[in-house]
Amino acid sequence: MPQDAPPNDGAQDSAPQGSWSRVAGMQAKLHRWAAADPGRRFGDLFNFVHDPATLIVAFARVATNQGANTPGVDGVTAAWVEEQVGVPGFLDDLRAALKDGSFRPLPVRERSIPKPGGSGKLRKLGIPCIADRVVQAALKLVLEPIFEADFEPCSYGFRPRRRARDAIAEIHHFGTRGYRWVLDADIEAAFDNVSHSAVLERVRARVKDKRVLALVKAFLKAGVLTELGEHRDTLTGTPQGGISTRSTASPGAGSCAGYGASTNVGATGSGCQNSAAASATRAGDSPATELSSPAHPASR
Repeated sequence: MPQDAPPNDGAQDSAPQGSWSRVAGMQAKLHRWAAADPGRRFGDLFNFVHDPATLIVAFARVATNQGANTPGVDGVTAAWVEEQVGVPGFLDDLRAALKDGSFRPLPVRERSIPKPGGSGKLRKLGIPCIADRVVQAALKLVLEPIFEADFEPCSYGFRPRRRARDAIAEIHHFGTRGYRWVLDADIEAAFDNVSHSAVLERVRARVKDKRVLALVKAFLKAGVLTELGEHRDTLTGTPQGGISTRSTASPGAGSCAGYGASTNVGATGSGCQNSAAASATRAGDSPATELSSPAHPASR
């Protein structure tokens, strides 16, 4: 990432330019400081989270997301906020709740969808309410530039300005340089099995603001309202479907990637799945899987 570039630019067209400029400047500074000092722990981040500009950009991202009009447990959609409440008033109330400590995430609404591939299996999504999505997006805007500085170059999953096609391009790059084999590994039900204590420990390595840490923990522990209308506590894991899925799981994946780099195994995504750079070996080495399939990434 360029030193002063904002790590994510998806909301530039939908958020007011002044708000985006302020957020982009904040992100660039955080990323620069994090990259310059790998051991730095950041305090006073909470003020960035509830800054009016951050919340405006966060709402713009939520409102332009594909699932903006899919309600959480409270039945509220982004369109309803815009038409019935008004975005300024909604964000003012949300900011006040964050500042006075009264904000509490609601349980996510569970919804099952078919897994791709026609296997007949279902994937359970967790749909947060709009207010929670906005706060999650605000957290992501603040935390992402810090943790971006810690990821290995071989990591591609859930990262800004990186995509699966970039990983495939890297496969082809190493495939033309004597590499023939790749180790393809996956953690089963990675989102379901994410350790809350491990994620929080990883976040604490970079963040010492207790209010931000409390927010991250609150989203992890928010619980689930099942399709049968029953409340289920979330003792482990993070529901798929919300912004916090990526923002809370990615720090854990970063530590996994760090281990992978030291052992010639790259890792990406949540729980080190969707590996863009698993373990590739040169011709003649002990093989795992042939590199001939572009679905399996490879790296040094």
